[in-house]
Amino acid sequence: MSAPVSLVTGVAGVAGFIGSHVADELLAMGHKVVGLDDLSGGYRDNVPEGVEFVHGSITDAALVAQLFATHQFDYVYHLAAYAAEGLSPFIRRFNYTNNLLGTATLVNGAVNAGTVKCFVFTSSMAVYGSNQVPMREDMTPMPEDPYGVAKFAAEMDVQQAKTMFGMDFIIFRPHNVYGERQNLGDRYRNVIGIFMNKVLEGEAMTVYGDGLQTRAFSYITDVAPIIAHSVNHPEVYGQIVNVGADQPYTILEMAEEVSRAMGVTPNVIHLEARTEVKHAWTDHAVLNRYFGDLRQGVTLEAGLDKMARWARTAGPFQRSLFEGIEISKGLYSFWQDAIRAPEAETAATPLASAEATPAPEAAKPVKAPEAPARRVLAPSRSLATA
Repeated sequence: MSAPVSLVTGVAGVAGFIGSHVADELLAMGHKVVGLDDLSGGYRDNVPEGVEFVHGSITDAALVAQLFATHQFDYVYHLAAYAAEGLSPFIRRFNYTNNLLGTATLVNGAVNAGTVKCFVFTSSMAVYGSNQVPMREDMTPMPEDPYGVAKFAAEMDVQQAKTMFGMDFIIFRPHNVYGERQNLGDRYRNVIGIFMNKVLEGEAMTVYGDGLQTRAFSYITDVAPIIAHSVNHPEVYGQIVNVGADQPYTILEMAEEVSRAMGVTPNVIHLEARTEVKHAWTDHAVLNRYFGDLRQGVTLEAGLDKMARWARTAGPFQRSLFEGIEISKGLYSFWQDAIRAPEAETAATPLASAEATPAPEAAKPVKAPEAPARRVLAPSRSLATA
C-alpha cells in the first residue's frame, strides 16, 4: 500500500510552530507531506526534513488548485491563520482574507480534487466569546472579535462542504499553545513567547490591564500529535473537538512561571487594558473520549522548562512590526508604532499622529506581513522531496 499524501498548510504553517510539529508527526506516521507556507510568521529552518516545501499562500487559488491536481492529497491539515485576536479589529480585511477566504480556497481544492478523505481544520477557542467557561463544543459560538468571527465562519464553510459534497472533516479548537519553534518575535500574540523574548532582551514583561485574565496554556506535544493522528479515527469525522490543557492560570501567574523557568526575578509593567475576553478555557470531555490515550498531560512547569531551554539557545528574536494597519482609530498606544506613512523612494517617514494615517487603497492586494528576522538562526535544513 502506498503512503498517504498529506498537505500541511499555513500562513504560519509547516514552517511555523504548530504546523511544523504536526508535519513531524505525519512523517513519523509514514505520510508523504507537502507543506505550503508563505513564511510570513515562520522560518524555513523549522520545516522538517522530508517535507516537500512550497513557498506560497493559501489565498493563491491557482497555486492551491495546482497542488491538489499534482499531488492528489489524501488528507489536508489546514493550520493557516493569522491568529492575532487583539489586532484583528484593526486589520479586518487582512484577517478575513487570510483566515476565511484562504479556508474557502482550500475547501474548493479539496472538493474539486475528489481524493481528500478528511479535511482537518484548526479553528480556535476564540469562536466561543466570553462568559462561557468552561467552553464546551455544544455551546453556541458568540465570537467577540473579527478573528473569532472568521474562524467560526470558516468552520461553517467546512461543515457546509460536508453537507453539500460529502467532504469529511474534523475541526479542532486549540488554545494558547506554546513550546519550541514558536515565533518569539511576534509581539501581537502568544504571551509566553512574548514574555520569554522580553526576558532574553533584559526588558520587563508587559501585561495588559490588571493581568487577572485567565487562560489554560497547552504544551505543543499535547496538541500536535492529536491533530496529526486524528485522521486515523473515522469515528471523530464530522465533529468539533477542543484540544489543549485543563488548568487555567492568570497572566500574572504566567509571568511568575516564565520568570522561574528563565531563571530571573519577575519584572512586570502594566499597560492599558485591551478589549478582550477576560476568562477563557475549555472543557475536554470530547477530547478525552476519543484521544485520551494521546494526551501526555505535560505540566506547565515541565513545558515551560523545555521551552525556556530552547529559547535560551535560540536567543532573542527581532520583534515583528505589522505595517498593514487598516483602522487606526482606537489603536492601543503600545501598538501605535505599527502606523507608518507611505514609503518614499529612499526612506520612510513616520506619521506624527495616528489620526493622519491614510486608509489603505482598496485595489491593493492583501499582503501578509514580512517574517521578522531572527537574531540567532539554527542551520537551515535541506528539504527532501516527498
